[in-house]
Amino acid sequence: MAHFRSFEELEVYKEATLFCDAIWDMISNTSLQKDYKLKEQINGSSGSIMDNIAEGLGRGVNKEFIMFLGFA
Repeated sequence: MAHFRSFEELEVYKEATLFCDAIWDMISNTSLQKDYKLKEQINGSSGSIMDNIAEGLGRGVNKEFIMFLGFA
């Protein structure tokens, strides 16, 4: 597996960050902002994409990293 100093260097992580920001913008600028439960669920699930990428890379094994990318 290629070595990175941190998961923030991964292009997939950078894209996930942009995606999460776009989701937050959508939530903030639509009627979703009034549905607190759904808003938090959507926001949390978009954030878990980044969490799974970081967790998978931290495992240090290609097979597990691929599995966590699948979760993401």
